[in-house]
Amino acid sequence: MYAGATRLASADPGWLLAGLFFTCLSWAAASCIRQGAVLERLPSRLLYATQFAAGAANHLLPGGLGAHAVTLRFLNRRGLPLSRATGSIALYSLTKSVATTLVTTTFLTLSLHTVPYGALLPDDPGTALAVGGAAVAAGLTVAGLLLTFVRPLRRLVTDFLRTALTDVRRLHTRPARVLALWGGAVAFPLLQASVVAAVAASLHLPLPWLDVVLAYLAANALGSVVPSPGGLGSVDAALVLALTAFGAPAPLAAATVIGYRVLTVWLPLLPGALTLTALVRSKVL
Repeated sequence: MYAGATRLASADPGWLLAGLFFTCLSWAAASCIRQGAVLERLPSRLLYATQFAAGAANHLLPGGLGAHAVTLRFLNRRGLPLSRATGSIALYSLTKSVATTLVTTTFLTLSLHTVPYGALLPDDPGTALAVGGAAVAAGLTVAGLLLTFVRPLRRLVTDFLRTALTDVRRLHTRPARVLALWGGAVAFPLLQASVVAAVAASLHLPLPWLDVVLAYLAANALGSVVPSPGGLGSVDAALVLALTAFGAPAPLAAATVIGYRVLTVWLPLLPGALTLTALVRSKVL
């Protein structure tokens, strides 16, 4: 980590600016997904500002809860009832997960001969799958018991699903909403991967752009299993592992991950917090 941080001082500033540009486009992609998840037309500038501010809140809570809380408040302020605003957030999360899975699967399938599966997979994949399957089964069992025996919760979930499914059907009759929803969801992981690739290019990492993108997509899939705030820690460790598995030197891999976090987390953190404060004071949130 020390050697990687030192290498960042000599990074190519042009490529770092390109990485910052891709970071800004990532917030635009998130705004597109948010717009595509609601029927009402949202003001584009305020929507982008809320997604930029949501990044600061997102690094305080795990699983993207900070960004969802900011967006929920914004949608409420725009007149959407709580059930529909919550349904749009659920659709946002589901669409992003499906699109990211499809993008990752497509890239991995097209590059089967270059992916170092042996280094990326655990030593005992059977045990890992068994543990993961047991965790999923336990979660489904607990959810089923709660819905069966807690009548107010069952009524709440039923009303939520009815409202969400109605909105989903109506949204998919509007081509503009479909394009914003799924286009933004596909673009988001590719833009984040492009930030990593731009930082890697600034450090002259000896890997092709495609390998860096593949490493990010694989690391994001592995690291997102751990619900850490903003993916910090889990995705970082998985990304260093993936880059070294593809053949990058460990110090350069660490420097790439540090630079990626500087551009996507630490550099926008203070401006994002100030934007969040300004939006709250102006009653947008």
